[in-house]
Amino acid sequence: MRFTRSVLAASAVAALSVGTMTAMASPASAAPNTTPQKVCGSGYKTVNSATVGSLGTVYLTYNASNGQNCVTTIRNNPGKAVNMSAWVSVPDTEESHYDEGLFTSYAGPTYAYGKGHCVDWGGSIGNTYVQVYGSNCGSLKEHRITFTR
Repeated sequence: MRFTRSVLAASAVAALSVGTMTAMASPASAAPNTTPQKVCGSGYKTVNSATVGSLGTVYLTYNASNGQNCVTTIRNNPGKAVNMSAWVSVPDTEESHYDEGLFTSYAGPTYAYGKGHCVDWGGSIGNTYVQVYGSNCGSLKEHRITFTR
């Protein structure tokens, strides 16, 4: 089961930082050759990514035809279900969406309208988390945080 909720961006980021969001257990299965485009859908192009240690990658994709960003976290080696997450937030609009659960291959997709806005995004695999703030908004410098709990 995936869930999406609109929450204040700061609340979502703070909750993710301290790991207080509720996990919804749900196995997902995918072919080992899962790509962000297969998860997010046609028309989405990868515009940014961040490695989750040696476990996988979080991808930020964008669809120019509808202005939507999509985030998915994809494991390098699918297998036994582990706790994973993917999230995206648009601070200017306070739109935020989050997916967390027990997955075999990937978490997400999570979508948010990001045309003309900076986006915050990230994800996790096991106890390794990646958070990217102020991303894809022109000349501003983004901030990346990776940590293991």
